[in-house]
Amino acid sequence: MTDPLLAIPLEAIDEAALTRDRTGLDPEPQTELELSIAASGLRQPIEVFPLAGAPGRYGLLTGFRRLQAFRTLLERTGEGRYAAISAFVRAETSLAAALAAMVEENDMRADLSPFERGLIAVTARNLGAFASIEEAVERLYPNAGPMKRSRLRSLAFMAEEIDGLLASPEKLNPTQAARLASALRLGFGKLISMALGESSACTFEAQWALIVPILAEAERAFAEDPVRTRGDRPRRILHPRPNLTIRREMTRDGWILRFTGRDATGLMLNTVMDEIERMYGPS
Repeated sequence: MTDPLLAIPLEAIDEAALTRDRTGLDPEPQTELELSIAASGLRQPIEVFPLAGAPGRYGLLTGFRRLQAFRTLLERTGEGRYAAISAFVRAETSLAAALAAMVEENDMRADLSPFERGLIAVTARNLGAFASIEEAVERLYPNAGPMKRSRLRSLAFMAEEIDGLLASPEKLNPTQAARLASALRLGFGKLISMALGESSACTFEAQWALIVPILAEAERAFAEDPVRTRGDRPRRILHPRPNLTIRREMTRDGWILRFTGRDATGLMLNTVMDEIERMYGPS
């Protein structure tokens, strides 16, 4: 039986019924879509499903950008033709199947960022649709090959670890995301998290510049010993007392020890310098 095609009022559609796999809309292509709809109408209906226990209400399955375009056009023009949108009403479905349908459409149509591609698997796991990130990737991308699934799992674990730490993580390009995911796999997550947490940098560009030396250290460590175990060496973070943290960081020209915390005073650093001179100065 063919799913019915209806004109559904915008206010009857809940786009938040499913967690979306994008963190924002790129203004330029969104504006182009609005202009296209204004000039030629909606070329492809959206997809919705009935919300249980809410007669006449629907959850959005696919077509987030199209629905947002209609909402914008209605607000901007007040024209009645934008008050309702053509939609295929799909049968009630499981959360897992609904998420898979959403991902399938956006995987074909939209230029999602690496962070957004990874985050949807984390969100699906957190919603209880799947037991693990691995299962989420397997079920959300059933037609993906082994290499793509491996890359998606890596992006998902990366998204989970940096969510809330990096400003505008959707700005990560594929190369940046791959470098960051690799460093996290190699055990540099705590160092990256601490560097970002202690910094006053609040833009993506400034934060990225801050962690680039850490990523370079991870890459150098892997190049020197790809099969090394993750033991206590080399030590990258030291907490000698509750109010003192020492981080070892690689720079372009060498290494630095960064002291932070209330006990990181000039007097203490004088003592550290004296001790270094005693240990490594002339005999």
